[in-house]
Amino acid sequence: MNVTINGEPATVEPGRTIAAVVPNVGVFCAIGVCHGCLVTVNDVPDVRACQRVLREGDEVITR
Repeated sequence: MNVTINGEPATVEPGRTIAAVVPNVGVFCAIGVCHGCLVTVNDVPDVRACQRVLREGDEVITR
């Protein structure tokens, strides 16, 4: 599956969360409580990377 992470194309396995494939996302709780892993996905800010499963064509920007 093809996505873009911080402007760079990436191929990822289907069903993976953003946090599972982006090494520099700050994941502390991994259940969506701490807000430490917020990213922007397809121009939508404050998406929890630990809970959001990547979809074909997603564009992810980390902080």
